[in-house]
This record gives sequence, C-alpha cells and structure tokens, in this order.
Amino acid sequence: MGKDYYKVLGIQKGASEDEIKKAYRKQALRYHPDKNKSTGAEDKFKEIAEAYDVLSDAKKKDIYDRYGEEGLKGHTAGGGGGPNGPNNYNYTFHGDPHAMFTEFFGGRSPFDQFFARNGDDDMDTDDPFAAFGMGGMGGMPGGMGGFHQHQRSFKSRPGGPHGGREKKKDSPVVHELKVSLEEVFSGCTKKMKISRKRLNPDGCSMRSEDKILTVDIKRGWKEGTKITFPREGDETPTNIPADVVFVVKDKPHPVFRRDGSDIIYPARVSLRDALCGCTVSAPTLDGRTVTVTSRDVVKPGMKKRIVGEGLPLSKYPEKRGDMVLEFVVKFPENLGQSARDALTQILPP
Repeated sequence: MGKDYYKVLGIQKGASEDEIKKAYRKQALRYHPDKNKSTGAEDKFKEIAEAYDVLSDAKKKDIYDRYGEEGLKGHTAGGGGGPNGPNNYNYTFHGDPHAMFTEFFGGRSPFDQFFARNGDDDMDTDDPFAAFGMGGMGGMPGGMGGFHQHQRSFKSRPGGPHGGREKKKDSPVVHELKVSLEEVFSGCTKKMKISRKRLNPDGCSMRSEDKILTVDIKRGWKEGTKITFPREGDETPTNIPADVVFVVKDKPHPVFRRDGSDIIYPARVSLRDALCGCTVSAPTLDGRTVTVTSRDVVKPGMKKRIVGEGLPLSKYPEKRGDMVLEFVVKFPENLGQSARDALTQILPP
C-alpha cells in the first residue's frame, strides 16, 4: 500500500487548495528541524514536503487521487495504461524540503506565524532592542509562490538595471538579546519593532517599513543561545538580505548569579553565626523561601548545594539545576578590649 498523502497532512481526501496549504503550513511548522529536535523530525519534514508537492499540483493530485502513490510513480501492474494512465507518468520527489518551506513563506522568517500572533499590545518596552532600526530586516521578495519556483536565480535579468551581476548575501547582523533569570526560569516572549528596507515592485527603488520580530524564549535557555531570522537584512537591488541573529545574554541579577543551570546565592552570615551555627533563609526564583540550617563552623567561601532549586535544563526543562549557597562571613569592623579578652580565653590558639 502506498503512502497516504492526505493522512500525512492531516486532511481528508477532496480537501480544497486552501485547506491543503493550511495543512502544509501547520505540519511543516510542527516538524521543522529548527523547532522540533525529536528523532525522526527531519524525515517527517521531508515526507510532509513530498505530500504537499503532490497535492498542490493539479496534475499530480489527479493521478494520485485515481491511482494512489503506486500509480503516481508508475508502478501499477496491468491496466490503467491509457494516454493519461499511471504507466505514462513516473514521479519521484527530489525537491529540497527546506527550500520549499522558505519559498512557501515568501523567504521571510520561517516562524513568522509565531512572531506576530499577539499583535503589538504586549511589546517588550523594557527590552533594549524594542523599536530600534537594525538596518537589516529584509526577506526574499514574493509570497506563497509554490515550491516549483524555488530554484529561481539570484542574478538580475540580462539587460536590466544591474545586468547579469550575481547578488551576494550580506554577512549576518548580530545583536545581543538580554533576558533576566526570571525570564529564563519561566520562559517568555520578546518582541522587537524594527525598521528595514524593502524593494518596490520595480526592483530598483526601495521603501522603509516596520516589522515586529518575536522570539519565544524557552525555559532554561543558556547564555549564548542563538536565534536566527533568515534574510531579514536590508533588501536592495544588488544584495541577498543578511540573516539577523540574536544571541541570548543574561541581565545582571540583584540577588543571584548564574552558573549554567545552577544559580549562586551569596549567603551572608555574621562571624558569631559562622562559629556558633546559623539559619539562612534563601529566596527562590519562583518567589518562595528555602530555609537552610547549619550547625557546623562556616568558613569563608564554604558552599552548600540545594538540589532542584536552580534553572530548568535547556534540553529537559522538566528538570532543574541546583541553588548553591556561597557563604560570606561578615567580620566586625572593630572589637572592644573586653570582647578581645573574652575571645582570647574562649578560642583555641
């Protein structure tokens, strides 16, 4: 039995052209390897592309609807060999599923449907990149032109304003994206309103336009994580727009500092408590308080680990790192003579 392309896209036989497009959009976004890291996602992504390649083409779809995959690929035995029969047609998918995906979305960021879903109302006005003009926010012109045109040249037409000169892609535009530890702990959405240059239909003149780029910060993302918006650089008659890359950077925290998935809490105790035993109430990132008691002598730099009170692990966000109490002993500024005498008698030499 051949493949059920309708089942691959999650639709019923007889679906309209619009329903096929919507189904491909949904399934391709779900299994795109840049978003879906599960085993087999790449193969599923290619299978989805093959299904859409067939069902979005009227001729292929007609043959498939009548004869199935085996007929489409010219493998039916006996019969069906008329002028339009399956034995006169031999289909094999050789397309690039990633190129199809990019072409389907008009060369824009592959995940634009995530990036504008909430509108402008929850713009991150505290983010340093909100409302900045990055000088590099463009995409390949064109809309949902279909996969069958994805191999078009990036050269200007002969005789055009730029002759046959080949376009070169600009270098990536890299920016820091600062996030707080609370945002890494819970996950959040960052929005940046940017200005970019776009080509007009004449292919020569340009216009400026605004766009909102949105990044879904996942729980536990590490500093240095990169988020790429393909071809969102300025679009000109002579270039292929650059990719825009955001690199996650931790904001300084008033209480904690980060060490991978662990958080470090400086537990300040007096000299008396360090010697005689102490109780420390440590805050957590989710607003609770953890109480830790020590009856041992606390030495400067001593550490105590509280398991599971750190940040989520980036690959396994259901698990968490630890909170590490790093003891800081506060020594008195001065001692009276009576205190000195008492300590001299009490403390060992």
